[in-house]
Amino acid sequence: MRSLVRVRSIGVAAVALLCGLGVAAVARAQTDPLPSWNDGPAKQAILHFVQTTTDQANPAFVPPAARIATFDQDGTTWVEHPMYTQIVYCLDRVAMLAKSKPELRHIEPFKTVLSGDRAAIAKLLTMKNLEKILAATLTGMSVGDFKADVSRWIATAKDPRWNRLYTELVYQPMIEVMQYLRANGYRTYIVTGGGQDFVRVYSDAVYGIPIEQVVGTMGGTSFGYDKAGKPVLTKEPKLLLNDNNAGKPQGIYLMIGHRPAAAFGNSTGDRQMLEYTGGGDGARLAMLVLHDDAQREYAYGPAEGLPDTKVGTFTQALYDEAKHKGWTIISMKNDWKRIFAFDQ
Repeated sequence: MRSLVRVRSIGVAAVALLCGLGVAAVARAQTDPLPSWNDGPAKQAILHFVQTTTDQANPAFVPPAARIATFDQDGTTWVEHPMYTQIVYCLDRVAMLAKSKPELRHIEPFKTVLSGDRAAIAKLLTMKNLEKILAATLTGMSVGDFKADVSRWIATAKDPRWNRLYTELVYQPMIEVMQYLRANGYRTYIVTGGGQDFVRVYSDAVYGIPIEQVVGTMGGTSFGYDKAGKPVLTKEPKLLLNDNNAGKPQGIYLMIGHRPAAAFGNSTGDRQMLEYTGGGDGARLAMLVLHDDAQREYAYGPAEGLPDTKVGTFTQALYDEAKHKGWTIISMKNDWKRIFAFDQ
């Protein structure tokens, strides 16, 4: 009888131990702020930065007012290949524009865009032709009409590879970083070469970033009145700021007024933003996403022998600078357990 009691006691103890281990594992999973990241230098760099800069007893402490983190968008927080989402929007808008301006059907580059020939369109998209398309599709309407049109488009437009909304092709690991930073008193900003008013349409819903914390390429507007006498702003083909390359720190200064403590990018267009961030005193975090996962997303560089690209170029020179200056390179293939929220 004593033996039976002892066996039962051992069994109960074993079950309790296993349950305890299970609860501990669940607790760890729940307290991990970056569950979509593999353990490694990139994840540890983020955790260490936040822990040290929010600890008042640490020499690296960053006062709440200076807790600024900036994120490039295309290629850093969502998919940019094979073409920037805003360019896709503009190409789609050409068809709408041609309804009110049928003469465009006979004028390049609009004629080729309307043909629907993807190969021909790809060849046609030089900077000069892009400027014509952008000027025609992004100006000439009130800011309210533009917002409404982008809202309608972004709610239904889908990427052909995944057959999902563009707003679903957001990198879950970067969403977690944003949330982790905000939970620790950081203000997160989108700093993008894309159109500021385009990104502001969905920034809050997609990233949890309010419109006043979006810094992007800015176009001019003119003040006037509609037919009912209501004051309106109309978008004009006038560039105020190209928020790319050196324009990014310029935009940060104009719109934020603080040098970031942390900055995230993925291409040569982000180099000056990371340099500007790293030029400040105290603890700094500079990170670059390297697209090296052709199976789950795309692979391009040409850094480290990856395929070359004109969309989101990550050169070997940028890679070498990152290594030299202690910037962290995020390998999409090695550092991310999953890329999108819908990944299993």
